[in-house]
Amino acid sequence: MSPPADVRPSPLAGAWYPADPRELAAAVDRYLGAARPPAAAGAVVALVVPHAGHRYSGPVAGYAFGTARQLTPGLVAIVGPMHHPSDGALLTSGHRAYATPLGEVPIDADVVRGLDVHVRDELGRGLIPVRNDPEHSLEIELPFLQRALPEAFRLVPVMVHDQRREVARGLGRALARTLATHSALLIASTDLSHYYPQPLAEKFDAELLRRLEAFDPDAVLRAEEEGTGFACGIGALAAVLWAARELGADHLEVLRYATSGDATGDYAQVVGYAAAVVTRRRAGAGFPPHA
Repeated sequence: MSPPADVRPSPLAGAWYPADPRELAAAVDRYLGAARPPAAAGAVVALVVPHAGHRYSGPVAGYAFGTARQLTPGLVAIVGPMHHPSDGALLTSGHRAYATPLGEVPIDADVVRGLDVHVRDELGRGLIPVRNDPEHSLEIELPFLQRALPEAFRLVPVMVHDQRREVARGLGRALARTLATHSALLIASTDLSHYYPQPLAEKFDAELLRRLEAFDPDAVLRAEEEGTGFACGIGALAAVLWAARELGADHLEVLRYATSGDATGDYAQVVGYAAAVVTRRRAGAGFPPHA
């Protein structure tokens, strides 16, 4: 892998979320403050969050990030889909940091290199670094993390271009091997069904969320294969679930569900959003539950 260089500028500020730092901080704080997630059922291992513009999915994302407000992970690994044409099955950033209006988020190059080694062991090919990418599924989560987490953190960014089962499974194993010795929070960034009428979207999303709450990544992938549930980041989601299970997580709770129609009032073609928290109820690594 090439060493990371310079800072990735934000292609989202001013479009997907406010460009003014004070306006952005205030907006994210409102989403976090309005959410009332229940106390985590155990040590927090991972979150599932949507990745649309904050106007649309921010109220749902606030529920997931609300469970992280007192956590102090040294690392945050965000795994999301690559929505744009790209070479390679799995990608990472070629920069040293991500920029948002709230400041820079440094990438942990050493951990990314370690993950690359484990991905090569699992899949026979490693992470492809990309520069100046337009992908939103990772960056859109950063302002929430910058406002929710009380301490600075380092980022491990992964974008999934090939969402096949074998890639997701191998990435999940590689993530677990990489993060096992770190104080880390895993995040799966995904939206649910896209552009169905509200009643049909609710049907598809309910089935996917049922499988999600069963904490069964293989069943989640089968939902899309069977045409009964959909997620644009289905491979990223499955990889995080597999990683969380190998890190000892044993419980997943869906905290909130909504669609873009709930934000716009247009229910003709909607996108589904969900927030969930993955916990370990047995003693061990992870973050203790908090009120």
